[in-house]
Amino acid sequence: MSAPSKLPTQVIRSRPGTQPVRAAIVGTGFIADYHALGIRRTEGVELVSVCDPNLRSARAFAANWQVPAVFDSLESMLKTQQLDSVHILAPPDRHHQLAVTSLQAGKHVLLEKPMCESAQDAAELCALAGNSGLQLGIGHNMLFAEPYQRLRNVVRSRALGPLTHVTINHFLELGHIRFGPYDSWMLRRPGNVFLEIGPHPISALLDLVGTPDEITAIADRKVTLPGGASVFSRWRIRATVGNTAIDININLGPGFPHRSISVRGVLGSAVADFDANTCMIDQRTPLSLELDRYKRSRSLARQIRSQAQQTLSNYILSTFKLRQRGNPYQITFIDSIAAFYSALRTNTALDSRIAGTSGRDVIECCTKIIRAAGVDLAATSEPRPRSKPTVQPTVLVLGGTGFIGRELVRQLLAANYSVRVAARGSSAVLEEFDSSRLEIVRGDLRSESSLKEMMQGIEFVYHLAVSPSAKTWQEQRQNNVEVSRLVGEACLAASVKRLIYTSTIESRAGIITEQTPLDPDISQRNYYARAKAAEEDLLMDMWRSRKLPVVIFRPGIVIGRGGIPFHYGVGRWITDGGVCEVWGDGNNKLPFVLVTDVAAGLVRGIQVPDIEGRSYNLVDDPILSVRDYLNELQKRSQMNFNIIYRPIWRFYLTDLTRWLAKVVIRHPGRERVPHYFDWESRTQKAHFENKRARADLGWQPASDRKRLFDEGIGASLQPWLAAC
Repeated sequence: MSAPSKLPTQVIRSRPGTQPVRAAIVGTGFIADYHALGIRRTEGVELVSVCDPNLRSARAFAANWQVPAVFDSLESMLKTQQLDSVHILAPPDRHHQLAVTSLQAGKHVLLEKPMCESAQDAAELCALAGNSGLQLGIGHNMLFAEPYQRLRNVVRSRALGPLTHVTINHFLELGHIRFGPYDSWMLRRPGNVFLEIGPHPISALLDLVGTPDEITAIADRKVTLPGGASVFSRWRIRATVGNTAIDININLGPGFPHRSISVRGVLGSAVADFDANTCMIDQRTPLSLELDRYKRSRSLARQIRSQAQQTLSNYILSTFKLRQRGNPYQITFIDSIAAFYSALRTNTALDSRIAGTSGRDVIECCTKIIRAAGVDLAATSEPRPRSKPTVQPTVLVLGGTGFIGRELVRQLLAANYSVRVAARGSSAVLEEFDSSRLEIVRGDLRSESSLKEMMQGIEFVYHLAVSPSAKTWQEQRQNNVEVSRLVGEACLAASVKRLIYTSTIESRAGIITEQTPLDPDISQRNYYARAKAAEEDLLMDMWRSRKLPVVIFRPGIVIGRGGIPFHYGVGRWITDGGVCEVWGDGNNKLPFVLVTDVAAGLVRGIQVPDIEGRSYNLVDDPILSVRDYLNELQKRSQMNFNIIYRPIWRFYLTDLTRWLAKVVIRHPGRERVPHYFDWESRTQKAHFENKRARADLGWQPASDRKRLFDEGIGASLQPWLAAC
């Protein structure tokens, strides 16, 4: 490790008096919104600049939070902006260098956890900040959660006496393991998952009782990811701190979320439950055993009731902007960021929970645990070398890493096509296709030049791409409708033989044949359905006016391998709680279709001549009702879910109530006016015909109850059960 570079001769301090502190954010991933909220809720601090290598992402974030300056380089931001502090929210492998650059420029730094990849790098940052008189904070925000603060206060007051045992549980699925992106930092090495998740329990451990004397650890439930990397989804740690025994349990697989800290002292016990946002303190009374048991139970019940009411009150008052707090998770960021700036403005020491030295100690302890579990910190899974295409690709798949896209690529390769897949994010899910006829390229569908490059040598284009991040109608138009226009223009410019566009059955109602026009009440539907309808209209207009060779396919409720068994087409799921709110009574038969059949229909879409300008419903015969699907899902999973058959008017009324609240507080989401028809359409009572697909394409879907059960439910359920 090289020594720190020479410090600047003049260090820029925080602004004195009443002048606001000027803050900047580096990295605009999902956590950036919480930091922006924390900055906005902290008096005397202004968010004046944002930086991200993805300039488009930085601009979108800046527009959402009204940040005046946007950069794609930290160096250029530091050079041109008058800043006092920098929040570094980039991937952890970039923390060290970004922090060094910021500290050497004389800026206070707040790093997201984990602080660094190694304790040595963390120690170097602490020394650099200390020598320059700058604050270096670490985002251990969960230590500012209200239940933890109650637990911390009662432990520090010695009301529980000396602690004899501490148990920390972190049971929360890490979605990256099942859904990706598989090229993220936390999945790059087997130990990175613990460096990412471990700081939550370890920072609490060090704050409550100190550094462990002895550590033993087991890492198991090894998961091999697409692309060949592996991680451990379960960690069990035992340690001692003096006379205090420590148990830490981490499970990152599917299951009911439960994150808690339980402490047992000589004089009492306490349990902080992060998910319930409660902290119960239990101590003996001077009463007889029977009365003592009764009074303690009543006390615990009162504590739960009081704290639950406070949580609900905070939510309601914050929703109507009568209290500037927010939900429990938001509060952790608001309070931890406020603590950072309080120390900065008063030129006092940072709260020990977020001090740089705390971050260094947490990384050091996490590293010891990883080694104790026998996990090689340096081990990395190199991507399997891909075979270079030996034949010029003639088929381009946009959205090839998705559920339907992966199966389509599989079947195209099986049919001896040479395929190019354009992937904006991780393409690891395609690594199973070790084919010399598959080319994976990076590209941005919003860029005309990128699309032009993708189209080189291409005869057929599949457009399955969709932006799931579009939340407003303006974002839908920009990220989906406009993208489809650009794709259509690029296809015309490249003279492709055919463009296959995948739409949705959501943009229709009633008795639906393939000739049925778009829903005349589409403006009353959700943004996704409206966008799909707009894209269909746009592409078909390009066919009529400019001879764009487009064919529209509308898949039904797609199920099968690689999909999620808890399908939103059935109802609204809370999977980690086993709850499903069914759209209606669940008696009508749904337009299910196997993903293998959908992909087979799409392949036929480039093989059959003279079908340009036509549309096809890729739905199987109506065989299964919602009740049939859920009964089989429960049988095969050996679980009894809490299934609620909810009248549509209940969904609509709830949505309408929320919308009225948004109108009152002038929330940006108030632009979407709820419509009963939109909710009623989720019951999928419309009847979809597939006669044209069968006749023109020779398409033969399963139309078999057992196959829908085996391939649609069983195949999708298997990886979920294996991960539990």
